[in-house]
Amino acid sequence: MEMTVSIRRRGPIFGSLALLLLLPWSLSGIEPGYKAFAIYTASSPSSSRDTTWKPGDGVTLEVSGMTWLGPDRIGVAVRKGEVWFIDGVLGDDPAKITYHRFASGLHEPLGLLQDGDGYLVVQRTEMTRLRDTDGDGVADEYLTAARGWNVSGNYHGYAYGPERDGRGNLWVTTNVDMGERANNPAPWRGWALIANPDGSVSPMAAGLRSPCGMGVNLAGDMFVSDQQGTWVPTTPIHHLKKGVFFTNPEGIAAQEAPGSPLKLSQPIPEGKTYAEAVRALPEMAPPAVWLPYNKMGRSATDIQVIDQGGKFGPFDGQLLVGEFTNSGVNRVFLEKVGGEYQGACFPFLSGFPAAVVRLAFAPDGSLFVGMTNRGWSSLGNRSYGLVRVRREGDLPFAIREMRARSDGFDLVFTEPVDPKTAGDPASYAMESHTYLYSGAYGSDEIDKKAHPIQSATVADDGLRVRLQVGGLRELYVHALRAEGLRSRKGQPLRYPDAYYTLNRIP
Repeated sequence: MEMTVSIRRRGPIFGSLALLLLLPWSLSGIEPGYKAFAIYTASSPSSSRDTTWKPGDGVTLEVSGMTWLGPDRIGVAVRKGEVWFIDGVLGDDPAKITYHRFASGLHEPLGLLQDGDGYLVVQRTEMTRLRDTDGDGVADEYLTAARGWNVSGNYHGYAYGPERDGRGNLWVTTNVDMGERANNPAPWRGWALIANPDGSVSPMAAGLRSPCGMGVNLAGDMFVSDQQGTWVPTTPIHHLKKGVFFTNPEGIAAQEAPGSPLKLSQPIPEGKTYAEAVRALPEMAPPAVWLPYNKMGRSATDIQVIDQGGKFGPFDGQLLVGEFTNSGVNRVFLEKVGGEYQGACFPFLSGFPAAVVRLAFAPDGSLFVGMTNRGWSSLGNRSYGLVRVRREGDLPFAIREMRARSDGFDLVFTEPVDPKTAGDPASYAMESHTYLYSGAYGSDEIDKKAHPIQSATVADDGLRVRLQVGGLRELYVHALRAEGLRSRKGQPLRYPDAYYTLNRIP
């Protein structure tokens, strides 16, 4: 991560209903002088990895949805079918934090959104509106708000959302079925849909595999993360829009159903490089950003825009992306080239105690991180929990932005660079790669090419460096390593790596 986290041990925080303890764990990569953020963890002791837990203690806080509800209240959906309201989470007195159950009996809700006088959750079979009509703090109305994606009963038949874009649309995404039902006979599996006011849904985009997280940028455009697997060579971040196909054809049979916004004009170009496949299939939209496997995690989840007026560092407008397997949070910078999004990804926060699934900013600029392993493995020593990340101390030296140019890239930094090392082309190295597009599970990085750094020009203020790079390739990931670079204070980059998805050369 660019901002190393530190752990502060605190006491029980959720009162007598359930003793939720702040539990310490080991973090990798911590160096003195880089402790810019602190993690405060509220984690229920009812964990399969906690041998001290006794039946009946605590609540299984497997966070699957989060929404901020007021000055000091957060709503949390729990994967096993409940919604909880937690109050007092921003105070300094843990004894004053309380929570109560608002709703129960839901079928694996994987999202939560406040909407008027109610709350929307997406269950496996529908989007449901929860309302408390008598004011007792407990939902007494469970109303179908939208439905229309079919359910086969497959284990992986998840549905996610809703998330609202800048135009007011409510987006829902669905997993493809897997295993013995990988042909996905149920329509709209692996699709992104918009829930309409009349309760119907409109299919918008196809080609998704496991689209666990959505999030909107400051322009109001919706983005979705997917996860490496069959037909998905590594983790992508896609811009959701109507009539496009992404990578996974396992749900494409629904293109024949009434209301489909697209029809593929060519057969699936299996066995080609990804760059060749995009050129061969006009409806195939490249991701805005690829997150290289393991270097940037293995399974992306939620997306949250940074819009905190500098309270969370100089990254407003960028996206945070949750990471399940590696228990972290990555950072994505986007720009538009030729009217389409593309950009770079950077390591950011690591060392969380369980799989990161949901992200939500609080009014004070701190970040709440909801976790659940859902039976799969992740780094860390807990199975689930709720974490608060607060800015504390100075930021480390980091690459803030990476922008494409016709002959290379502009790098923008969080603090002034040392002119000598920053102006030396030997301080940098760059290599590009693509992936094999096939039904195999993931892909190695292939067709690699080293790119010479021809020059490095430092701006007068020391915050920007222009790299002239030879032989740029469209539809390839360009991996930068700036290991020789130093700040004006003599510090190295906390993370010297950045990965730019160059769909178009400006």
